[in-house]
Amino acid sequence: MLESALNENFSNNAAVIMGRVSDEPRLSHEIYGEKYYLLSVAVCRLSGKDDFIPVTISERLLCEKTPAVGDIVKITGQYRSYNNYSGVGNKLILTVFAKEILYIERTDAEYTNVNPNQIYLNGFICKEPTYRTTPFNREISDILLAVNRSYKKSDYIPCIAWGRNAKYIRGMKVGTNLKIWGRIQSREYQKHISEDEILNKTAYEVSVSKLEVVN
Repeated sequence: MLESALNENFSNNAAVIMGRVSDEPRLSHEIYGEKYYLLSVAVCRLSGKDDFIPVTISERLLCEKTPAVGDIVKITGQYRSYNNYSGVGNKLILTVFAKEILYIERTDAEYTNVNPNQIYLNGFICKEPTYRTTPFNREISDILLAVNRSYKKSDYIPCIAWGRNAKYIRGMKVGTNLKIWGRIQSREYQKHISEDEILNKTAYEVSVSKLEVVN
């Protein structure tokens, strides 16, 4: 699935997800008279847990059919970031910007054995990697990857690497050009506002399965 997206000139940023629509599309914003809607797609992991991935989709892709809760869809597009100036929620909004939507029949055998969550990014480390170990001594590195977009814009994508990839990344410098393959994941966490107030939040990031330094 990812290879076909790369062939559509998504040269440095390609994402393909397949899952169940979990909420009704709602108006997000309008640019030059074109309306964009936001919905969430539940993508199942091998563990059986769902990642709830936000998707932004143009009204032009909804002219023939509007996704309904429970529909199985395949979304091809790019993973993009936007600054949140509302003061509510995360400062950085991450969403799959849909270029194509395909409705999948539940009995369609062609899609039963595919990887439902794939992403490829080619970008630059724009913040010094953070390396840490878990209480079970699992190694983790967090990086922020700047991926160039048209019109001199960039998307800033948080990525997390594990094990030997985490160890490999931890010494990399800002400006290092990386190619990354992985999956988009959502993660619930709690933010302590005060002694009496705890806020439940969701983080979105790319879990790295493979990486390559571009020389």
